[in-house]
Amino acid sequence: MSTTTAPTTLNPSIIGQAEKHHTAVLARALAGTTLDEKQWIVLNQALAAGEPVEQSAHIVRIAAMTQWARAEVETAVNALLASALLATTPHGLLEPTDTGKAVASKVRAESGAIVAAAYGAVTPEDLATAARVLATITARIAQELTHA
Repeated sequence: MSTTTAPTTLNPSIIGQAEKHHTAVLARALAGTTLDEKQWIVLNQALAAGEPVEQSAHIVRIAAMTQWARAEVETAVNALLASALLATTPHGLLEPTDTGKAVASKVRAESGAIVAAAYGAVTPEDLATAARVLATITARIAQELTHA
C-alpha cells in the first residue's frame, strides 16, 4: 500500500499537476463531442456571459484569460459557428444555440461529478484560501509577463 504525503508548500509542480488532472477530466468529458479544449472554453465562456456577446470583445477576453493568440480563439469561434454550437444574432452578437447549450450541459455533467468529488474532499475555508492564493499568483505572473 502506498501513501502520499502532503506537500509542505505550494509550488509550480503542484499547480502543474493539478492543471494536468483538470485537463484530463475535461478531455474525458469532451470525448465523443466535436469540441476541443479551445472550443470548449470559448463556448463555456459565451454561456457564462448569460447574454449574447460581441464577437471581437469575446475573442479579446478569452485570449487574455487563456494567454492564447487571438487568431487561435477566432479559429475556435469560427469552428463553433460552423458546427452551429454558436450562432450570430440579428444584431451581430454571438450566442450559444440550443445544441451548444445541450453539449455544454453534457460536458459539465460528466466533468462535474469528478471535480465535485475532488473539491468536496477539501474544506470550504481551504478552498477559499487556495482561490485567493492562486488568484494572487496568477495576477502577479500576468503582471510580470506584461513587463517581459
